[in-house]
Amino acid sequence: MASLKYWLWLAELPGLRRQTRTALLESFGSPEKAYFAAPEEVLLTRGITREQAGCLKDKSLERAEQILEDCRRLHIRILTIQDADYPHRLKNIYDPPAVLYVRGQLPVVDEEVAVAVVGTRKCTPYGMSAANKLSGQLAAGGALVVTGLARGIDSAAAKGALRAGGRVIGVLGCGVDVVYPKENGYLYEDVAAAGALISEYPPGTEPERQHFPVRNRIISGLSLATLVVEAPEESGALITASTALEQGRDVYAVPGPIDAPNSVGCNRLLRDGAGLAAEGWDILRDYEGRYPGKLRRDPARREPETVRGYRGREEQAPAKKLPPLLSLSGDGAGLTDDQIAVLRTLTEEPMLTDDLTDAAGITARRMLSALTILEIEGYVTQLPGGRYIRNVELAD
Repeated sequence: MASLKYWLWLAELPGLRRQTRTALLESFGSPEKAYFAAPEEVLLTRGITREQAGCLKDKSLERAEQILEDCRRLHIRILTIQDADYPHRLKNIYDPPAVLYVRGQLPVVDEEVAVAVVGTRKCTPYGMSAANKLSGQLAAGGALVVTGLARGIDSAAAKGALRAGGRVIGVLGCGVDVVYPKENGYLYEDVAAAGALISEYPPGTEPERQHFPVRNRIISGLSLATLVVEAPEESGALITASTALEQGRDVYAVPGPIDAPNSVGCNRLLRDGAGLAAEGWDILRDYEGRYPGKLRRDPARREPETVRGYRGREEQAPAKKLPPLLSLSGDGAGLTDDQIAVLRTLTEEPMLTDDLTDAAGITARRMLSALTILEIEGYVTQLPGGRYIRNVELAD
């Protein structure tokens, strides 16, 4: 434990570039030796500049000791790049993180068919449904799903995998104790219970815009393949796909309408040679021979009570999936106005979509969009004949 403070010192040195940290570890073998090295020795490090070498003059261990205390208090594991449990796949990328903070139980990633599922935060109902479905199929087929737990596609992917009884690694752009977005509190807990939350940022680190492109290299680096579900032009998901290709990983994409802005990136990836994924096995079949016994082509359906993870937590409640009382006060539980209108209109008695559209006073297109999201989240259930019921009681 004593040597960990030197790892944290090196990881948190202000102004030190990640590539310089890697070079220092190659040169000295450990952060502790770099800490005690003479300035002239530091300057012998491959590629180091005098400016970067000057960063090592800061010998304060106060920040490192505070992080150690926070990790002890919050039961967060610190994993260094020299630890045996550090994933070999990640260690071999161009720019691996020197330190990972882990909440939960990190699977033996190198033995798993890990598939990253990524996409835009501002997704469509089609994207949400596709992410949920394909991630569920991947998990049911034996894959480990890796995602960023951001709003939109990432969250839908995590929920789909957990509902199928699978394991998920959530790679964060903040500390593993910081919930972002705020509505993902339960999802964070379930990912930590059925897999792991990981970050290269210490506890208490708030999400900042520049963190997310940087963490994408970890998402793809842990995975054999990256699946892009929805990605408009200039999307962060395309950055992950590009990074995956640079790391020698496979890339797959979900096709979309040719005139849909959110499908521009996916369709372009497919045009340029990415694998087309319309179902989970489109990806898993490519790894069946390399990982014998790991994957299941036609996994049997599990009974609800045996399923681990997100669905297991939800179905403990008397209502079908969610707690019986849903508060719409404050931010409206993170729902849109259309989704709230649908919930207010629905009752426990089944209603046809047309009747619901008339009663709620919104267009059919908006109604179908709202119903798709509400069904994915478990707030409503679709019955045969295009009828819907509400699963929760509302509290204003």
